[in-house]
Amino acid sequence: MFELLKTRSKKRIVAAYANDSHTIGAVNMAIEKGLVDGTLVGDRDTILKVCAEEGIDANKFVIVQEANEVKAARRAVELINAGEGDILMKGLCSTDNYMRAILNKENGLLPPKGVLSHVAVMEIPAYHKLLLVSDVAVIPYPDLNQKTAIANYLIEVAMMIGIDRPKVAAITASEKVLPSMPSCVEASILAKMSERGQLKGGVLDGPISLDVAIDAEVAKVKKVGGEVAGDADCLLFPNIEAGNVFYKSATKLAGAELGAIVCGTKAPAVLSSRGDSTLSKLYSIALAALVAK
Repeated sequence: MFELLKTRSKKRIVAAYANDSHTIGAVNMAIEKGLVDGTLVGDRDTILKVCAEEGIDANKFVIVQEANEVKAARRAVELINAGEGDILMKGLCSTDNYMRAILNKENGLLPPKGVLSHVAVMEIPAYHKLLLVSDVAVIPYPDLNQKTAIANYLIEVAMMIGIDRPKVAAITASEKVLPSMPSCVEASILAKMSERGQLKGGVLDGPISLDVAIDAEVAKVKKVGGEVAGDADCLLFPNIEAGNVFYKSATKLAGAELGAIVCGTKAPAVLSSRGDSTLSKLYSIALAALVAK
């Protein structure tokens, strides 16, 4: 991602309630790598204190004073809408407050009838290539229309990072079409839509179990063919519980690094956990900068 960004014009990131060392450190690293310019919205005294403690030059940033968490998130969104930033980033504010600011009907970032979703790009030591996953943070139980939007976001982001014709696996508990399991039915519909060319730029197969999607040997044993089985680029999860458990298991137990953004907004929004590392937040900034118009 860093190499691709060297060929792009520099974007400005606006961090909402950027009072913590992880957020400030990540934005600072992105500035030093020449990826972005940075605006920090938060409590100026706290930001200056963190910069001093971390040995970071605070003059690198534009600092916008707003000590209140909720107001800081709103102010960051206002700056994006005013054309004073290209990328939004969550700092120390809660996900609820961050998303409320994005979803505000009058001053938010979601277009009319838009579908908001979360896409993460993961580098997992046990997997042979980058893996994109969705949705692990925004839509609890996506319906078919929302899953169609999620599939398109996965394909678009995958193509943005240089993956030609991304392979999407619609994950369920089984690779069989089971009428009693709604996720299996919807996955089979999505697969047929892909076959008919309704999902542009990639190929989707499903229903498909996780082991079949990512392990070619398992796919062979279970006699599941096709382009996606054993070599998926993207995992589309049936609900937020399945996706979130996979996401946190991969990072906490399997040593995965990641970058994550919210798709469907007027400008890409970085939505990382407050517990994510500075490096993960840097990767999220890089991913958002690639997607930003």
